[in-house]
This record gives sequence, structure tokens and C-alpha cells, in this order.
Amino acid sequence: MDKRQVGLIATVGTALCCGLPGCLSLCMGGMFAVVGGIPGADIDIGGSSDPTAAIATGIGMLCVGVIAVGIPVVVGFVTLRNKPAEAVYGGPLPPAA
Repeated sequence: MDKRQVGLIATVGTALCCGLPGCLSLCMGGMFAVVGGIPGADIDIGGSSDPTAAIATGIGMLCVGVIAVGIPVVVGFVTLRNKPAEAVYGGPLPPAA
């Protein structure tokens, strides 16, 4: 396999393993943070009805989701970018000044 094909497989793999759960975390975290700010909302986060816990959980899930979605982006950029060709100088070296 060439390097481009390995990079494509790595990008697809990280998108499935990190990107999709990251998107779910972003959606759920946003929902928790918004519902925690609504007065009188029926909140149940792990047995707690505290709105502060819902907002903190939501913000934490948003942070984790952003990192998880960023991983496939970075992997794709690093593995699929076109690296500049190295300059080849075939002539004699110039004299030192």
C-alpha cells in the first residue's frame, strides 16, 4: 500500500471512531447546557436534579466533542497533505564568501 492509501484509511478510521462520537457528544452537551439554563426544567443527570450539574456536564461534553471532532481533521491534514519536493542542486557548490 502506498502512503496516500494508508492516510485515507487512517482518516476514515478516525472519523468513524472519533468523529461520530464527537458529534454525538457535541449534540448532547449542547442540549444539557441549554436545558440546565431553563428555569423549571425537569433535569435528571445521573440522579441529580441540580441545574449546575447539567450545565457543567454539558460544557464538559462540548469540550470533549470539539477535541474528538478535531482528531480526524488533524489526521487527515497530516496524512493527506502534499509535501513539498526537496530541492535538488546538481551543480558545484558556490565558493564561501
